[in-house]
Amino acid sequence: MKIKYILFLLFLVLLISPVYTQTKSKSMDTSHIRTREVIVTGMRYPENLLEIPLSVSLINQEKLMNIRGYGFDEVLNAIPGLLVQSRSGNHDVRFTIRGFGARGAGDRSNAGTSRGIKILLDNIPETEPDGRTAFDNIDLSMAQNIEIIRSNASAIWGNAAGGVVNVSTIPSMKDKYLGFTGMGGSFGFQKYLVQTGSNVGLGKVFSSFSVTKSDGWRENSDAERYMLNIGIQSYMTPQTLLGVYIVGVSNKFNIPGPLTQIQFDTMPNQANPTYLQRKEFRYNRSGRIGITLDHQFDDDNSVSSMCFVNPKFLQRSERGTYRDFTRYHVGANTSYRNKIDFSSDLKNILLIGMDEAYQDGAILFYGLTSNAERDTLRTNKWEGAITFGVFAQDEFLINDKLTFLVGARYDAVTYFNQIFNDAGIKYPDFKEKKTFSHITPKAGFSYRLDERHSVFANLGGGVEVPAGNETDPANTFGQDSVYLINPMLDPIVSTTIEVGSKNIEYFNGGFFKSLSYEAAVYMIDVTNDIIPYSGGKFYFTAGKTQRIGVELGFKGEFDYGLSCGFAFTYSNNKYVDYKVDSVHYNKPGTFADYKDNKIAGMPGMYYSGNLRYTSEAMKNLYLEVSAQGIGNYFVDDANKYDVPSYTVINATIGFGKAVELVSGIGLRAFMSVNNIADTKYAASAFINPDIEKSSKLPIYLEPGLPRNFVLGLTIEWK
Repeated sequence: MKIKYILFLLFLVLLISPVYTQTKSKSMDTSHIRTREVIVTGMRYPENLLEIPLSVSLINQEKLMNIRGYGFDEVLNAIPGLLVQSRSGNHDVRFTIRGFGARGAGDRSNAGTSRGIKILLDNIPETEPDGRTAFDNIDLSMAQNIEIIRSNASAIWGNAAGGVVNVSTIPSMKDKYLGFTGMGGSFGFQKYLVQTGSNVGLGKVFSSFSVTKSDGWRENSDAERYMLNIGIQSYMTPQTLLGVYIVGVSNKFNIPGPLTQIQFDTMPNQANPTYLQRKEFRYNRSGRIGITLDHQFDDDNSVSSMCFVNPKFLQRSERGTYRDFTRYHVGANTSYRNKIDFSSDLKNILLIGMDEAYQDGAILFYGLTSNAERDTLRTNKWEGAITFGVFAQDEFLINDKLTFLVGARYDAVTYFNQIFNDAGIKYPDFKEKKTFSHITPKAGFSYRLDERHSVFANLGGGVEVPAGNETDPANTFGQDSVYLINPMLDPIVSTTIEVGSKNIEYFNGGFFKSLSYEAAVYMIDVTNDIIPYSGGKFYFTAGKTQRIGVELGFKGEFDYGLSCGFAFTYSNNKYVDYKVDSVHYNKPGTFADYKDNKIAGMPGMYYSGNLRYTSEAMKNLYLEVSAQGIGNYFVDDANKYDVPSYTVINATIGFGKAVELVSGIGLRAFMSVNNIADTKYAASAFINPDIEKSSKLPIYLEPGLPRNFVLGLTIEWK
């Protein structure tokens, strides 16, 4: 109980401090303070950031310039509550928000994906019906901004207990634009990016094409990706906005796998011997076309709709088999918003809507030759999933200061599998189907102390269904009737209590230019938490887990070209009720009780910070130094094996704005040196790992990149 009191007192300090500052400032000349609304769409419609009773953060275009754009870890670690770890130095990351997504590591985690977090690209879901998300279509070099919801947002977004991340590639153009970027760096990294856009009539057209290649720093970690992104926005009438968004990608990357501690210490650039022998890889090709339509009936009534089609062809070498997947992912949603002004002091916003997504396709399992190539067909299988949800939310605004929010959502997620042939045995009529359903409530309020500062609290439920590979049971053919869908898994149900505070201030003069902070304290109780066993080979449901945490983020811009920021997260994550049946370890009838143990894969503390100097006299040349640190954490339920803490320091020098060469043509350049101290660290880890037979050591460490550099040059025409 002591940790709860400590966190509560810390939150009171954070809350009282800005209030005290506001009180003192009454004697100041308030003409030096200006307000600027920050609008986000986390509630499925535009709203002031300070009015939303959720933890919401925004990353603007400035922070997305002069980066490789290859992985979420480059920018999202600057947000409290988020932990993004690069698994091999490419786009494949381990992505967690307040612990959700932490189990996404292991042989069956499907590299290059996350789970439990809803990820959108231009307001169109990249997340599949089972809650998994592939990162193939996301290149942060093409992004204009990123919006992150850390609070439990299931009542609006469905199967997304861990939060929501929306990446927007839609530019705010004033004129025609054409840009070419070339990058090069350590370990054979190359990237070429062409971007163009233009205003056309009542709309805009924009497109990007990128080629990214890397030799990788470990054996079997090379990668290459080709991506095309096209967008069109046009007002069909003054009240109707049509958007068309097209993405195509070819993405291939090899997987080096985890190491034992001895392998990590002696030669961290080696690949896991088994992974190397199998030449494990992912080769994903997909295309997506999405259409959005927003219509404003009048000032008080509007409707938004979206639909998309996303065919995929996926190949991989995994766990001794060569696999071909053919996927067809389609979906749509629609929502209606009504605003009523009962009086000048009382307003109401009602939102109702529904969404549905469907994915299915064939999976062909082949044997693997000695050269790790496709052999004869072993298994012919078909699987799919469909998710359906309806939601309603009502928001009351009183005196433009106090906001009350209530809402609820119903979700139903259905899996269906059919096996036609397995190792010569035919099952033409064998099918299995299972549906997970849940009603998720939500309630919250926010209060604006003034135009720049607000406090909020929320109470909400969350739901996360098991991912498709988690519903696939261990092979028990001939032993029982369970073949395709694990009957022992239930939806992960969470309850979140959260309080927080936000502050955004802009100044017209003096040393301070802008100051902002966000603080939150949360407690999350989770039942039916799903834990991976034996490197993720199969999954069971834990009884109950609890996460208590505090988050703090700060950003400041000052005179003399100085700016800084930091993010800090501390949490206590433990199993409350968790007994393990050891039947799958050949010890039937024995149990292990892990009550009060730390939850595997969740660091108790992590932080990041940066300090930046920009010289306006030198065409906005800047130097930025940043650091990221993570405390140690356990990777197994028994808390026997841990990942040591580490801190990595990076530096970047570049131009924040283009230097004009001739009229209309400018140049930007940057150079980054990452891991300056050449720190040896584990960037990620497998959860509940396998034990190597010969050494009896766990195989779990994924080494982080040593010292490396990136050099980039952009020529743009406006």
